[in-house]
Amino acid sequence: MEIKVTAKHGELSDEIQETMKAKAAKLPKFFDRTTAIQVLADLKHIDNPKVEIIVSAEEVNDFFASDTGTNVMVALDSTISKIEQQLKKHKEKLKTGNRNRDHKISEAPIDDEE
Repeated sequence: MEIKVTAKHGELSDEIQETMKAKAAKLPKFFDRTTAIQVLADLKHIDNPKVEIIVSAEEVNDFFASDTGTNVMVALDSTISKIEQQLKKHKEKLKTGNRNRDHKISEAPIDDEE
């Protein structure tokens, strides 16, 4: 699986990039069909940076989340939380097949005596 960290309008230190990769590397435990993760840090507004995460997986559309924070790491943590929720929800949908298996439909008896 490929994890790519990029920055727009600025540069990230190697230490921050490695931390971002380490946190993003934990995402496949929520959905094991993950094929690639892209983390984009937009540093245009240095006091309010934006982080976007795109997770590509087999046989589904890409998952996307973004958020801003007081620094890059706060924005990353918030964005990771959002993407985790999406992955968990999708995995749960696959497990249940998007239906409630405990629900039983009872049919009323048909009277043919009239």
